[in-house]
Amino acid sequence: MTLPTSVIFDVGRVLYEWDPRILYERLIDDDRALDAFLRDVVTVEWHFQHDAGRPFAETSAELIAQHPEHESLIAQWGPRFADSVGPAVADMPALVDALEAGDVPLYAITNFSGEFWPPFRHREAAMFDRFRDIVVSGDEKLVKPDPAIYHLALNRFGLEAKDTVFIDDNEANIAGARSVGLIALHFTGEPQLRRDLTALGLLQP
Repeated sequence: MTLPTSVIFDVGRVLYEWDPRILYERLIDDDRALDAFLRDVVTVEWHFQHDAGRPFAETSAELIAQHPEHESLIAQWGPRFADSVGPAVADMPALVDALEAGDVPLYAITNFSGEFWPPFRHREAAMFDRFRDIVVSGDEKLVKPDPAIYHLALNRFGLEAKDTVFIDDNEANIAGARSVGLIALHFTGEPQLRRDLTALGLLQP
């Protein structure tokens, strides 16, 4: 079997913790009110529109029209989105360091708003400066698990699917990656990922 030579990472919940609660628990003191707001107003499903390329000005106007009593809180989502991204996932910076030290080419495909990505990318330059290229769904108006985004990334990165490992925490995204021939690893934490990458010859035992 030919061993893979490159790695493509997902970003949210693989490299960095992400949860809307991380931002809004700073803005809403009452736990029950916070739970209700995240359940009924600024939901993950609503936010997914940004990952698909819709501008925050449009989505926020629509949501404010439905929930005018929460206008000020909804308005915070765009300019403060980076505050919903928490610290690096445990032990993942060291794993990225080890791959880089082994001269493994690093890339990423992230479901992320094209508007929200630049401030976060700037904040975490120490991590992402090591990546040769990153495909951002909101810029492409393609989202995982659509096979088209994997094909686009492989073409842009100049990689062959059979030679490339893709890592994601979402099982649907893993299935999409496998459908185009990528070696897809379901992320459940750094220890298992380190074992998997070692078995594939990308990390030293």
